[in-house]
Amino acid sequence: MAARAVLQEQPRGGVQQKNVQGGGERRNRTALGDIGNVVTSRGGAIAAVNGIVKPQAINRPLTRRFCAQLLANAQADAEKKKVQKQGHQVVDVNVAGARKEAAAAAEQRRVQEKKKTEVVVVADTKPKTPSGHGKVEQKLASKKKKTPTFTSFLTARSKEACGLTKKPHDLVVNIDEGSIEDELAVVEYVEDIYSFYKIAEDESRVRDYMASQPDINEKMRSILVDWLIEVHYKFELRKETLYLTINIIDRFLSMKVVPRKELQLVGIASMLIACKYEEIWAPEVNDFVQISDKAYVREQVLGMEKAILGNLEWYLTVPTPYMFLTRYVKASVTPDSEMENMSYFFSELGMMNYSTTIKYPPSLLAASSVYAARCTLNNSPWTETLKHYTGYSENQLKECAKLLVSFHMAAPENRLRAVYKKFSKPDNGAVALRSPAKSLLASTS
Repeated sequence: MAARAVLQEQPRGGVQQKNVQGGGERRNRTALGDIGNVVTSRGGAIAAVNGIVKPQAINRPLTRRFCAQLLANAQADAEKKKVQKQGHQVVDVNVAGARKEAAAAAEQRRVQEKKKTEVVVVADTKPKTPSGHGKVEQKLASKKKKTPTFTSFLTARSKEACGLTKKPHDLVVNIDEGSIEDELAVVEYVEDIYSFYKIAEDESRVRDYMASQPDINEKMRSILVDWLIEVHYKFELRKETLYLTINIIDRFLSMKVVPRKELQLVGIASMLIACKYEEIWAPEVNDFVQISDKAYVREQVLGMEKAILGNLEWYLTVPTPYMFLTRYVKASVTPDSEMENMSYFFSELGMMNYSTTIKYPPSLLAASSVYAARCTLNNSPWTETLKHYTGYSENQLKECAKLLVSFHMAAPENRLRAVYKKFSKPDNGAVALRSPAKSLLASTS
């Protein structure tokens, strides 16, 4: 066995130790005073050189204890390497998961960006291929252009031209999109308002009352309404005033028996109440006395006004056909003045007729007026947008629309011509002079 390495130290106090080994060779022993700089062990020595601890060569016999220690050290090193390897695998898995999540998020953002862009399909002008289909060119629309209706229409028409579909899709247009900045349009809850109107119209709807009126009949009512339309036009009152006036008359006649001589008084007082409710500058009582050729005095008008309000319990906020007409005309997407005047023409013809007013609720009468107007102007009778906002299908409206068109045909020869003359004037578009929609009568006969 080789001799162990021994660091040489100068003996303290000049005293040298003798150590005889083998042939009596003398060697120095390690000084006890410098153990801070030298660490020794039974199996070898570790030297500190320049502050760095370096193990020196170890040469010792392989005893059982030493072998057990070597085995334990080897197992500890193997366990440490195993733990480190598992840690690297976990890190790799986490990195892979993070990359996968990042890729999924990027894909989701790409899909969202793709949805925001609109694909405009334009048919190629080149001749069709032998299969009968032309080439289709796709262009991404700009995000700044918000024209969903026009784009959808072009897409459907292009697909139809290319043979990709048999019928273009008729989409529902958001008619309130252009009124978002208008505070009076109350876009946030306009749908709730009209849903409430649909419920309220059943509660305030007038039932058949003519059987309970022994002194008046349907013809007398028509004469009264015809005269009130002339008064309304002469006073240049708002449309809402006329519709509310007729509603007040019908509701009061359904509650109170009225003699024939007071029927015109009921009409005057009803219009006075409607003017106070709707107009900014309402006509005075004396104006109505004069317009009736002084058939009644001031006290009679005020007395009838009080009687009407008492029987109606001051309940004046009711859904009339006018409220629904404004919404349904707007649902025509691009209504012009002719379309609007024609719709009001048909609705006033319907209000003059007692059976039409009693049989159909205000919302259906308004929708039928729009339907008849579109047929008269040779437009598409009914669209998905109108069906969505009115809640009525085309089949539900044909019966009432047929009656309105028949009134239009008979209007020039009718003795009660107030509505016809009113809508024959240029300020109302002279829509009454248009040819009636005979095609509608033929299709529903």
